[in-house]
Amino acid sequence: MSATSHSAPFRFPIKVVPDDIDFMGHVNNARYLNWVQDAVLEHWQRLAPAEEVASKAWVALKHEITYRKPAFLEDDVIASTVLERYNGARAFYHTVIQRGEEVLAEVKSSWCCLDVETKRPARIGEHLREVFFPAVD
Repeated sequence: MSATSHSAPFRFPIKVVPDDIDFMGHVNNARYLNWVQDAVLEHWQRLAPAEEVASKAWVALKHEITYRKPAFLEDDVIASTVLERYNGARAFYHTVIQRGEEVLAEVKSSWCCLDVETKRPARIGEHLREVFFPAVD
């Protein structure tokens, strides 16, 4: 797969709630990682076939996050996540968290696909390429 080929952005809406706010009066930095995890998992659950969703689980391997602006209570935030590529049992995502046009954070993350029964890494099947990377006409 070429470096410029990636999935369509998956938009995950977020409502900032009181538990997200830290002593500084804005969203705690750790919450952004929860939002990324929620967005990536929802992307998988919405697009993957039911048998794949039932037999696979995901664990984060690495997050690289750049914070740009704070989010505040009751902000409407969107996490737009893109599956950039996958190889073997690993998937690589880029997520941008925004409030309107303002970028609040950008996150590059890598994930490992696990077999739910054995808890061991599970290859992401080639048959899923057409699901996550549909051909563009």
